[in-house]
Amino acid sequence: THAYRSPAWNVAEYLALFAIVTLHEFGHSLACRQVGGNADRVILWPLGGVAYVDPPQRPGATLWSIAAGPLVNVALVPVFIGLMLVGRSLGLAETSPDAAAWLRAVAIINFGLLVFNLLPVYPLDGGQILRSLLWFVLGRARSRAAASVIGFVGVLGLLAIAYRVGDTWLGILAVFVAMNCWQGFQHSRALSRLASLPRRTGYSCPSCRSAPPLGAFWACGPCGAPFDVFETGARCPSCRADFGEARCVDCGRSTPIGDWLRPGA
Repeated sequence: THAYRSPAWNVAEYLALFAIVTLHEFGHSLACRQVGGNADRVILWPLGGVAYVDPPQRPGATLWSIAAGPLVNVALVPVFIGLMLVGRSLGLAETSPDAAAWLRAVAIINFGLLVFNLLPVYPLDGGQILRSLLWFVLGRARSRAAASVIGFVGVLGLLAIAYRVGDTWLGILAVFVAMNCWQGFQHSRALSRLASLPRRTGYSCPSCRSAPPLGAFWACGPCGAPFDVFETGARCPSCRADFGEARCVDCGRSTPIGDWLRPGA
């Protein structure tokens, strides 16, 4: 925070920070919806913001949903540079030094957020972009595992920096990142087990295109009995309840069971 003559500019700087973070998160949300995903919640908190996005489980859709956030910051860079050039030509530093300092501080904040978010540390945007790129080559499960391992290395770096400069907030952020890396690694193991299951031919998820696994991986809502929704024609064998939709165990989307049938199957 810059030492302004009037404390009102400190408040304006904090408001600008949250405005930039909000635009960043809305970039994620709008991109996710553009590729057919779900994004209906954005949360701001002291360590930043989180857009809860659920893109289709395809590497391209995930990559665009994640990359759109930093691209908002990229688009803001020339905007702030242009405003500072205009302010310089108008002599803003002499007529209103607080305004000139605020504009410079907000430009630095935006650039700092961009650089920080692009660090290849999961679950930061850079780590998730890396994971999406690896997905094209390694597949869904192994790409998440690789990004999580790289994230743990990044956590060690963040902790070392936090200790060196005595920054408590950076240390807290490193712990938060470590927890998410561990969850990502555990998720990758679950995805690996899921990928090894035998799959049913003739059906594929309309969203992620994966074939459903063979076995009782669905539970009846009324009675709770596990059953194979495709083997029984979407009817619970215990209570005979009918289901019009099937939930994909890979991407979590529920779609009408008729949409799962492959053409010619």
